[in-house]
Amino acid sequence: MTVRKLILRYSLQAMAAGVLAAGCNASRRGMPAVPGPAQPVPAVSRTAASPTRDYTVFVVAESADQVAFVRFGPGGLELERSTKVGLMPTEINGPHGVAVSPDGRFYYVSVAHGTPYGTLWKFDARTDSLVGRVTLGSFPATVQTTPDGALAFVVNFNVHGEMVPSSVSVVATDEMLEIARTTTCTMPHGSRINAQGTRHYSACMMDDLLVEIDAQTFGVTRHFLLAAGKEMGMSGPPASMQHAGGHAGMNHDSAAMAVSEVQCSPTWAQPSVSGDRIYVACNKSNEIVEVDVTSWRALRRMPAGNGVYNLGVSPDGRLLVATNKRDKSVSFIDIASGQELAKVPTKRRIAHGVVVSPDSRYAFVTQEGVGSEPGTLEVFDLSTFSSVGSLDLGQQAAGLDFYRMGAER
Repeated sequence: MTVRKLILRYSLQAMAAGVLAAGCNASRRGMPAVPGPAQPVPAVSRTAASPTRDYTVFVVAESADQVAFVRFGPGGLELERSTKVGLMPTEINGPHGVAVSPDGRFYYVSVAHGTPYGTLWKFDARTDSLVGRVTLGSFPATVQTTPDGALAFVVNFNVHGEMVPSSVSVVATDEMLEIARTTTCTMPHGSRINAQGTRHYSACMMDDLLVEIDAQTFGVTRHFLLAAGKEMGMSGPPASMQHAGGHAGMNHDSAAMAVSEVQCSPTWAQPSVSGDRIYVACNKSNEIVEVDVTSWRALRRMPAGNGVYNLGVSPDGRLLVATNKRDKSVSFIDIASGQELAKVPTKRRIAHGVVVSPDSRYAFVTQEGVGSEPGTLEVFDLSTFSSVGSLDLGQQAAGLDFYRMGAER
């Protein structure tokens, strides 16, 4: 698909010609070589009750600049291959998020650190060879593609910059060209796209906001204040990005005071399977807020684990799986009742990301570890809520995405 077709498809009449020129110039400059994948290694652990098919995931490790391809199947949990990512050979580049294209041909990795901005990398999913790269904003973090694979949405988390409104980048994946950068709020994170591919949702850690973006026009359509007792859905973007908790124009003292007033500090926005609900993880208040998409009202505040961080929904619509960053655990929550069915300790500290297999049987959870500890990928059986395998990877294991599920054996 050409850029011209994308422009027509997503009504980008206002896109500046300078953005196109910059992208073309960048592509002519060439890209550095990326080391090839390592040789397969033996399985590190085996499950108590082995699955009857293979499940494969991609996992990134921030402090190791590693992208790992991991297989979980009848033979256990094993690292099949890994590769390095990043532009700075003597510094930590910090891959944070990873997303597999819907057709399984490519995967995309957001790299947080740069000179000074971060990047989004495109790799061949079978060979790990580099296909393209594009520079984005400050500290690109969570990434996901639209259901047709034409676009990737990446939040610019801006973790090291001034506490000012940041943005969400929209990338045309064929050309690896940033075609829009939508200003949203302070420290956007945990973004997901609904199954219909029509709306993008992100959580704003320092504004207590959920923000909705139209996936065709790339404009902010609505925002939602998540603080307990102040829940309110509003149309359009936050007014001047200075109300409802915004920090634009603040000095350090006033910004620090505003941060102390944050009640929810949302870190993840997860649409339901049908897209009619959004579940938001309130990392500070240890709750999950359920927002109705149609009425744009809060329906429930569900108690969650200490430092609830990332969320996953089982494809059968039955369970919410939540990582608890301060609690060294993962929670399994019944969506219908809002009750926590189980809370299971993780192998290592700082539980981070989660993805659920397409058959709703397993949850794959990353754990960053502390200090010199390796990062870890752990698998949980959703029928028993028990850990059925773990594998140590590079330090600070973070984002992950599901690749493929094999046939029954």
